[in-house]
This record gives sequence, structure tokens and C-alpha cells, in this order.
Amino acid sequence: MAGTQRRGRRIMLTDGERDAFLAAQRTCRVATVGGDGAPHVGALWFAWDGTALWLYSITRSRRWAQLRKDPRIAVVVDDGDGYGELRGVELSGRAVFIGEAPRTGEPCPELDVPERLFASKYFGMDTMPHDGRHAWLRLVPDSVASWDFRKIPAG
Repeated sequence: MAGTQRRGRRIMLTDGERDAFLAAQRTCRVATVGGDGAPHVGALWFAWDGTALWLYSITRSRRWAQLRKDPRIAVVVDDGDGYGELRGVELSGRAVFIGEAPRTGEPCPELDVPERLFASKYFGMDTMPHDGRHAWLRLVPDSVASWDFRKIPAG
């Protein structure tokens, strides 16, 4: 996978903790880069398959247009209310467009796993419903950083 984080190793999530965390969380924040270099951040639903983060984005969104011009992307998934409960994962790299856009359900074996995971997670279904407005982005991260402040010793 991606490079190992250097700072905060004692509070970083293990691979198993990271996978369980990403499977359980429902919303991520996605940062893209505009033509003028300004960042744009928006919330999305996602699926994690243990290697890649799969984002199901509206194809007429600002995010989609920006990624068509510049595929660099950073995604944060986090949780916790109090300081000592904060935990999260940041993944960054380049987005890759997978399947037809917008997605109508044409056979695409590469989407079998993410669509099954996504449909189960968000719709409680075995198969993915398609609305003809969304399509898939895949992020195989170049770097991953994680934190779990619950691992900080009290006192």
C-alpha cells in the first residue's frame, strides 16, 4: 500500500483498525483542486475494499469537473466528539474514473465489489441501484495517515 506515516506512529491505526473504521464510517470529505489552484471540499459517501477508496459522485458536480482537469485528490474520514475520542484516516493520490459516466449499470467487472459494498452499506441491498446521475471514482492512495487519540495515555 501507500507510504507509512512517520509522525504519530503510536496513535496510528493498524491496518485492521483502519479497514474496520473505513467500513463502518459513512461520510468522507473530498478535497479537489480548481483551475486557479484553490481547494474545494465536499462530502461524499464511499466504499473501502481494503486497497482502494471508491467514491460515487454526481457527474455534473464541481468535484467531477475539477478531477477531469486535475486528478489529485485528498480524502478525510474522521469520527469522535471529544478530543480524546478523535480518530480518522487521510488518503491522498489521484482519482481514476471507472465505468461509464453517468453509471447506468452496464456490466463492468471492476465495479462488482465496490457496488456490492456500497449497496449493502447505504441501501441495505445486494445490488446497486443506478440513477443515471452518478459515476465511480477510484482512489488507490499514494499516502495514508491515520490517528486514534483514544490511544494517547491518560494523565
